[in-house]
Amino acid sequence: MKIAVMSCIHGNYEALDAVLLDIDRQKVEKIYCVGDLVGYGPHPNAVVAQIRSLDIPTCAGCWDEDIVEGLNACECSYPSLLAEKRGQLAHEWTNKEIHPENREFLAQLPFTFREGNLAFVHGSPHSNHEYLLPELNAFVALERVIYTKADVLFCGHTHVPYVRILDTGSLTISVKKGQEEQSRSFDTPLKRIINVGSVGEPRHGRPNATYVVYDMDTQEATLREVPYDYHKTCAAIIEKGLPAIFAWRLAQGLEYAERADDPTHVCTR
Repeated sequence: MKIAVMSCIHGNYEALDAVLLDIDRQKVEKIYCVGDLVGYGPHPNAVVAQIRSLDIPTCAGCWDEDIVEGLNACECSYPSLLAEKRGQLAHEWTNKEIHPENREFLAQLPFTFREGNLAFVHGSPHSNHEYLLPELNAFVALERVIYTKADVLFCGHTHVPYVRILDTGSLTISVKKGQEEQSRSFDTPLKRIINVGSVGEPRHGRPNATYVVYDMDTQEATLREVPYDYHKTCAAIIEKGLPAIFAWRLAQGLEYAERADDPTHVCTR
C-alpha cells in the first residue's frame, strides 16, 4: 500500500492543486497531511475547503493552532523585529480572512495521530513549534520517534524535506535518586524520521512543491518535487496586500529574514 504525506500548504492553492494531481498519478491509496494549511499564502479558505472535501486526515500545524487560539499560541522566535512585524501582519490578515466553518475545522484538528506503525506530527511529538532538523542529535531524534510508539515519524515545519534513518542500537538510561543510581538498558529497532517538506512555501532552494510517497510494504520513501505556476500565487500575495517579500521567497524557494538588525530578538507575542 502506498500513501502520500504532505505539509505546510500555507494558503497556496495553486501548489496544492498541482500536488493533488501528481498524487493521483502515483496511484496512492491514502493521503495524509501534517498541518499548516494556512499562513503566509493568499488562499487559506480554498485550501482548507479542499482538504475538508477530500477528507484528508490532518494534524494541526503551528499556524493552524495560532489562528484558532487568537494569535496567542505562536511560541515563536523571529530573527528580527521586521520579520516579526511581517509575521504578525500575515497572522492578522489570515485571522480576518478565514471563514467560520474553516476555523472550526482547524480547531478540531488533532495534535498528532497514529496509523499502524506510522506517526504523524507537524513539528515534533512534543511541540508544533519544535524543528526536527536533519542534524538533530541522534539520541534526541530517536527519543522523539520512540515517544510516539511508532517506527516511522512523519513531520513537516522545517519546509525542507529529508529522510533520516536511525539505526538499530542499544540505549542505557541512568536515573539517580539520592545516593542510589538505577540503570535500564533496552534495544531499539530501526526507526525513521521523514520530513515531507512544504507544498506551499518550500525552502529547499527551488519553488517546486514537495511531498512524500511512502510504500508501507517496502518501507521506501520517495521525495516528490512538483513544479507549478508559482507566479500566480506570487501575484495573488501582492494583490491581497500581504508582505511582498513572501512572494519573493516563494519564487526563490528560500527563507528570507534580515538577521543583522537584531539577531537576539525573540517574539513576545
